[in-house]
Order: sequence, then structure tokens, then C-alpha cells
Amino acid sequence: MDSLLSIENFFTLAMLVFLQAVLGFDNLLYISIESKRVTPERQAFVRRLGIGLAIVLRIALLFLVLAAVEQFTAPIAAISFPGIVEGNLTVHSAIVLVGGVFIIYTAIKEIYHMLATPDLEHGENGVRRSVTGAVTWIVLMNLVFSFDSILSAMALTKVFWVMATAIVISGVMMIYLADAVSAFLERNRAYEVLGLFVLFIVGILLVSEGGHLSHLTLFGYAVEPMAKSTFYFVLAVLVAVDLVQSRYQKRLLASAAKAQK
Repeated sequence: MDSLLSIENFFTLAMLVFLQAVLGFDNLLYISIESKRVTPERQAFVRRLGIGLAIVLRIALLFLVLAAVEQFTAPIAAISFPGIVEGNLTVHSAIVLVGGVFIIYTAIKEIYHMLATPDLEHGENGVRRSVTGAVTWIVLMNLVFSFDSILSAMALTKVFWVMATAIVISGVMMIYLADAVSAFLERNRAYEVLGLFVLFIVGILLVSEGGHLSHLTLFGYAVEPMAKSTFYFVLAVLVAVDLVQSRYQKRLLASAAKAQK
């Protein structure tokens, strides 16, 4: 018992909570965007229920991965089109690849919807997603993001209670931050565009990671994963460009207003 409650385990717990917070940013963005597809009065409920269910399933997934980590990383299918695409799929890589493709599809669809529809307050053809549908997608995508965080946690510790506690703490933080992120996007609608392009890059990040895990080669070139440092650098550049463009646009509008006077 003393070894389980050692200072080392509490230090590792703090590191894992920080790691979960960093890795959870893209998940938060998806949750905020997905929850907006239900009626306004149900959005906070969808976020909390979705994250709450995801916490339970993430702990169950932690049990499963600890018990069968080799099965998740063992090849399950070969892809062989010589000279075009070759590789070996694993359960882990297949989930990451499918999740990345789905996120790219979601981002492109929402960007198209934003530009094509005259009514931005409603979903396609005026139909919103059901609470059950939104919660289901939030839980599924949360599990996609969970694989990396769980495998990263396993690299730091093998103590179950440390990893499970980090999952619960990070889940509670996500519930609070998801409401904050959603409220910010609601007050600053223009940042939805930035958020969707960030989500698009997250999809590319996952696809590149899944391709690397599968040892995919395209036309003879190996698929390399996008480094997390590269992702955050691109994110910082996107935010900087958006802020500079917004300020410059305000100055142009102010100059035009003065010229009219």
C-alpha cells in the first residue's frame, strides 16, 4: 500500500493529468462543434453526458488495453497494391485511421455547410442531430482520441489507479472546459472557421499517425506521422494569422467609415 501511495506515483499522476489536458484539446474542439448540432437547451447536457460516458468507457478501454496490448498492436490485415499502397493494419492503426478520416470529413462538411446554407443556426436542411446521435459520436470520437493518451500513460506507469485517476480528473476538466470552449465559440462566431480548420488538421494528424502505425507506403514513400510539435506550431500560426487578419479588417472598416464621412 505504501508503494502504491508513493510520491513517485503522485508525481506521475500530475504528469498524466497534464498530458491528458494537452492531448485533449482537439477532442474538446470536436465535442464543442458536435454539441452545437442539437437544440441549444440540450447542448450542455450532451457535452456532460457524452464526456461522462466516455470516462467510463475509457477506463474500461484501459482495462482492455492493459490485458491485451499485444493484440491491439499485432497485424490483423495486410494492404498490398505493389507500387501504390502497402502496409499492415493493426486494431490500433485502423481505429486511428478511421477516426482521422471521419474528422476530416466532418470538418469539410461543416465548412461547406457554413458557406452554402443561408441559415447558420440549423443543421443541413433545417434538421438538427438528436441527443442520442450527438452523444454517440462524442463517445466514439473520445475513444479514438483515448488510444494515444492511454498508450502514452502506459509508457509512464503501469499502476492502474494512477492511470484511472488521471482519466477521471481529465474528464472532469473536459466537462468544464467544453462548456467554456462552446460558450466562447458562441460569443465569437467568426472563430468557428478557425476551429474547423484546426479540426481538419487534427484529422490529418490522426491519418498520418495511423498510416505510420500501419507502416503504410504510398507510391514507394513511407507515411510519416505529423509531430505533435509541428501540430502545435501550425495551430499557433493559424491563431496568429486569424488575429492579425481580424485586427487588419477592423482597421480597413474604420478607414472606410472615415472616408465616407
